[in-house]
Amino acid sequence: MYDDATQPLPVVGPAAGRSRRAPETPTPTPRRSRRAEPASTGRRAGKRRAEDKPGKPARTPAQRERDRRLRIAGRGITALVAAGVIGITGMVWYGRMDFDQGFVRSGAIAPEDVNLDGDINMLLIGLDTRKDLDGNDLPKAILDQLHAGDGSEGGYNANSLILVHIPKDLKHIIAFSIPRDDYVPVQGIPGYDHAKIKESYGLKKYDTEEKLKAKGMAEGPELERQGREAGRASIVQTVKALTGVPINRFAEISLAGFYDLATALGGVDVCLNHAVDDSYYSGAQFPAGPQHLDGSDALAFVRQRHGLENGDLDRTHRQQAFLTSVANSMKSSGTLANPGRLKALMDAAHKDVVLSDGWNLTDFATTLGRAESPTVEFRTLPVLRYDNIDGQDVNIIDPVAIKKTVRQAFGVSTQAAPSTPVTAPTSTLDVANASGTPGQAAKVSKLLTAKGFPAGDVSNATYADGTTSTIYYGTGADTDAKQLSEMFGGIPVSPSTLLSSGHVKLVVGSDLDLTTLDPTSATTTPVPTTTAGSSTSAATSDAATSDAPDSGKPVTTQIGSKIPCVN
Repeated sequence: MYDDATQPLPVVGPAAGRSRRAPETPTPTPRRSRRAEPASTGRRAGKRRAEDKPGKPARTPAQRERDRRLRIAGRGITALVAAGVIGITGMVWYGRMDFDQGFVRSGAIAPEDVNLDGDINMLLIGLDTRKDLDGNDLPKAILDQLHAGDGSEGGYNANSLILVHIPKDLKHIIAFSIPRDDYVPVQGIPGYDHAKIKESYGLKKYDTEEKLKAKGMAEGPELERQGREAGRASIVQTVKALTGVPINRFAEISLAGFYDLATALGGVDVCLNHAVDDSYYSGAQFPAGPQHLDGSDALAFVRQRHGLENGDLDRTHRQQAFLTSVANSMKSSGTLANPGRLKALMDAAHKDVVLSDGWNLTDFATTLGRAESPTVEFRTLPVLRYDNIDGQDVNIIDPVAIKKTVRQAFGVSTQAAPSTPVTAPTSTLDVANASGTPGQAAKVSKLLTAKGFPAGDVSNATYADGTTSTIYYGTGADTDAKQLSEMFGGIPVSPSTLLSSGHVKLVVGSDLDLTTLDPTSATTTPVPTTTAGSSTSAATSDAATSDAPDSGKPVTTQIGSKIPCVN
């Protein structure tokens, strides 16, 4: 922690006459896995008139009104940046009341989720792509600044995901970072029932574009637009299913957009616990301690994961620290009173940011502008352990615990899990044991048969079943699958083409809580020393190992507070 008001900060960036060091070899391509004010007083007006320099034309009333609107909008920016949108929505009155019409818009939000009684649940998506919104390669000069190789790397992974809750009373904003390698169920992606959460966007985009090309659509902006729309809807739905809360707003920004916005801000202040050198991958080369980063280095700062103590989890902490720094910068550096800088921010937002349909930014900024310094709590969704599935490093998570944590933090009431099905089940229930505890599948099958589920096969989990509790269903069995999920507190549900019509398959992992069905059962089941089925465990006991992933403690901050030092 440091006080940026009293300490001079070293500027980190390319020295004069030098360019950023390029990687020695192209960055490896990520592999695929299976599994969005009162009127001015006379005194202030007089001050502006005094600042009009001789020899320059006097500022017209229209120009002064434009600048006043920008400053008013700036208060909305400050509050919004605290929530994590990096200052994209406050600049709503530059010249004309048409700022809302300058964004690319998306219809990825489900209609039933649009109105949440004044609350906002906003998903921030950082897209790892080297393409513009029309699908064209970014210019080499931009790629060099991004330290992003030659443009063939990457794809359409949602490498940064932050779910933000802004209550209607604006008293306490909560932002959850979602680790990008969390292994989650996905729907509507042929060949995949699970994947890393970051891949939900790109896999769906690819599948949609292939189907459109098969119907005769040519490569071009329209194919890119429809593919991205499908990707956005997929990632929003996947996050919604994981967290158990509706999402009614989203903002998407790419690597180039992040760079443009950070540059328009004039860079940011950060603080590092240790010196880092990640020139081969992200381009991050920074000393320890507080420092000021330009736009290019700010991008490297939030992208680095190699060489960090907690890898991707440390990267989420950097993203949180970055957002805090941006808010501080906008409040203290004069950005809000600088029409030129605000104009640059607005132009960058229009060019690089995609927003959900129906998001009225004028009203949003006005509402947020009423909050002087709301508290903002940054948290990271917990990871049980690291694992390897189909040759891919993934994060194993507890979906039920995540739903409970997020819903509680967002103030969403959670009903007690029903102990019996609401309607009489008609689907045959197959149970597979992935818990590592002998006889667990037979025990669960017997308990559920007593609750009215027709008994099916009882077996050990296979390679494809995974190791965490999941429900799969065949054609016509979706209703029974969903009510079975509710009985276990909302474990993931996914359709499967491998199951026969009218069949539901429950994969029993070590995370399955049986207390709803059998009060005599322990509330938790010890994690086995080896995992069944599809993976090689990276930890022998989530509860006991000292190597368990560290998601960090929640960080609560306010606009203008100290910037946290991070790894």
